[in-house]
Amino acid sequence: MSKRSSYTEGTPCWVDLQTTDLDGAKSFYAALFGWSFDDQAIPEGGVYSMARLDGEAVAAIAPQSPEMAERGMPPMWNTYIAVDDVDATTAKAAGAGGQAMMEPFDVMEAGRMSWVADPAGTAVGLWQAGAHIGATLVNEPGALVWNELVTRDAPAALPFYEAVLGITAKDVPMGEDTYTMLSVGEASVGGATAPAADEVPDHWHVWFAVGDADDAVARAAAVGGRLLMGPADMAAGRFAVLADPQGAAFSVIAMADQSS
Repeated sequence: MSKRSSYTEGTPCWVDLQTTDLDGAKSFYAALFGWSFDDQAIPEGGVYSMARLDGEAVAAIAPQSPEMAERGMPPMWNTYIAVDDVDATTAKAAGAGGQAMMEPFDVMEAGRMSWVADPAGTAVGLWQAGAHIGATLVNEPGALVWNELVTRDAPAALPFYEAVLGITAKDVPMGEDTYTMLSVGEASVGGATAPAADEVPDHWHVWFAVGDADDAVARAAAVGGRLLMGPADMAAGRFAVLADPQGAAFSVIAMADQSS
């Protein structure tokens, strides 16, 4: 198992889903990935449902905030990036052309967080770990395997992540194409790409590992999910883009054997 006990600053460390139907979403992801849930009460009311796999934290599902619901925002997966000092990092955002969307605040003993937007307007969470480091299991079927910045303005967005979080970008060969790899030091921590279609908004996209992409597509369809793209092969493996019954998009990938 790929267990984690800490994250280097600049590394995506956690994902959560804000949805319009908490029970429906939990049922879908339990069937698709085998997740169980630990419902934790939140001060504002409601619960934050921690998703677990083999006893490890892998993601969370929560109801939309009243503000998001009032604005009619669609359900979506969110990415959080690990930082050592969320106050200092958030303060850098404006100087790098972004903005603080939500100033730092404590999440009980779990940690301290904020929301920032890059110069292209894409939102991402910043997480300073307390008792909760983020995902404690990654890169295994049913767990987070990749985070991808989907942006129409990479020349504006990518320098922001380097200035604020130390994330560097480099184009690398990927089959017959090239792909923008995001790294912290020598470690690859994510990627960046343009939206695949006009209707796809700029966002941080979430990828989960599966044992078999075609089987995952079939299981998702059986419990109300929709296929948005694929299944198809690429250099990294066989993937598909799915939407859950409430409309939140995410990808699954059966990773290719990299040993040869």
